[in-house]
Amino acid sequence: MSRIEKKLEVLKRSGEKALVAFVVAGDPDLETTAELIVALDGAGVDILEIGVPFSDPTADGVTIQEASQRALKQGTTLPAVLEVIRSVRERTDIPIVLFGYYNPIFAFGNEAFAREAKAAGVDGLLVVDLPPEESLELRRHTDRKGLDFISLVAPTTPDGRIGEIARNSSGFLYYISMTGVTGTGKPDASQVKRDLERIRKETALPVVVGFGISTPGQAGEIASFADGVVVGSALVRLIHEEAGRGHGVEKACEYIGLLKKALGLSKKA
Repeated sequence: MSRIEKKLEVLKRSGEKALVAFVVAGDPDLETTAELIVALDGAGVDILEIGVPFSDPTADGVTIQEASQRALKQGTTLPAVLEVIRSVRERTDIPIVLFGYYNPIFAFGNEAFAREAKAAGVDGLLVVDLPPEESLELRRHTDRKGLDFISLVAPTTPDGRIGEIARNSSGFLYYISMTGVTGTGKPDASQVKRDLERIRKETALPVVVGFGISTPGQAGEIASFADGVVVGSALVRLIHEEAGRGHGVEKACEYIGLLKKALGLSKKA
């Protein structure tokens, strides 16, 4: 059982919901990314998604696009991201999902990537632009290393397709709460609830919800019927705004504390 599966199982047994946070590696710099990984674990994040910066992040809105550009200008590369994860593994056991696009992995080499990601301490992958039909060559290597392969499900995904995606996934399913790109709207909670009921007819995998969740109130509401929530653009924006003042990590942890409290209130509701 992977770190991701263990964490979700522990939370399920205690009636808690997962707080999944997303940061862009290298924004504002890799040293801060290393500090954030450890600090966010201590602040209450259950699973951390680390975004590998890419020049054309088509699934992401302006906030994450700009963060990726800043990170690329800093010289952030996939090998450098893996080295940061490796460097903090003695200080944190938080489950880590590497989130990104296939091109950097393909350039690295599928076999080499799987080997180095596992050695660095990565637990799972979410490759945004790699559907199940095109993932077999990568998974031939990552499955052997025990890396969870996490997939996206959208509001427009048909029921039969959900089952197919779930059968080729592990760890959890990431439900995109609305069509469009990250950070550009807010989810319709009633629609999300209906879609999660539809998804759960097709799979027993945990389902976490992302895209558009930014406030404690939203997080608590969605967590009342999901297995967890993902907060990305709002956290990335906060880190960027506060980094110039020297408070990026501190303010990020305060924000996570508010979200974690909201998820606790959701448990009691």
